[in-house]
Amino acid sequence: MRHLSVQHAARRSVPGPVLLVVAHGSRDPRHAATVHALAGRLRVLRPELRVETGFLDFDSPAVPGLLDRLALEGVREVVALPLLLTRAFHAKADIPAVLREARARHPYLLIRQAEVLGPSPLLVEALERRLYEAGLRAADRASTGIVLASAGSSDPEAAAVIAGVAREWRRTGGWRAVRPAFASATLPRTEDAVRALRAEGVRRIAVAPYVIAPGFLPDRIANGAREGGADVLAPVLGAAPELARLLLRRYDERVTVAGPVPVSA
Repeated sequence: MRHLSVQHAARRSVPGPVLLVVAHGSRDPRHAATVHALAGRLRVLRPELRVETGFLDFDSPAVPGLLDRLALEGVREVVALPLLLTRAFHAKADIPAVLREARARHPYLLIRQAEVLGPSPLLVEALERRLYEAGLRAADRASTGIVLASAGSSDPEAAAVIAGVAREWRRTGGWRAVRPAFASATLPRTEDAVRALRAEGVRRIAVAPYVIAPGFLPDRIANGAREGGADVLAPVLGAAPELARLLLRRYDERVTVAGPVPVSA
């Protein structure tokens, strides 16, 4: 038994591929600060794992330069994990293109792209955490309508996923209603979803931003919540512990496809 315990401990000490968190980037400094805070939480949960953050635009380090540096350091495996809640343009086009170019520059660097974060029950747990932090109570569920407000995308698959999350959350969560809304590209807007629920006689309405970091579109969601007269506005997901666990889960899933399973957090 002691021999098995020693072997297990040895397996835990072996780091896996570098985890590269790929964020979009923003002119708003709160965005990068949130991404780095989330990466810090990952390092606490799994200290043996090397975690890097890279950005597609606006912030540094840029993903291409970061991959170049990792290759020069002798890193041989990277799991690129999109910090995205749905599979839209960035996950389908932007990130794969950047990774293909890096593979061409560094043919001995194995780069694998992980799945996006959503949908996942852990995201719903994080949404509910933020709602409770904003003042809702478990006893409020039956009388509260939720507006699940996302950034929005012109990709119909992404919009359908948000609508599906809203339906499932209503089915399992016990809320009076859960309706999707979007800050861009797709309707309804946050304020219109709030007003529609109010017109249906919902007594208490809360807006739950389905976004990770602050920025222009999350601010639009917040303004829409105020304009529509919502009773509660939750913070963005940010560096929620559930989000950190989900990132490690997506990393583990991608590593499992092509190699040994890392120890879960």
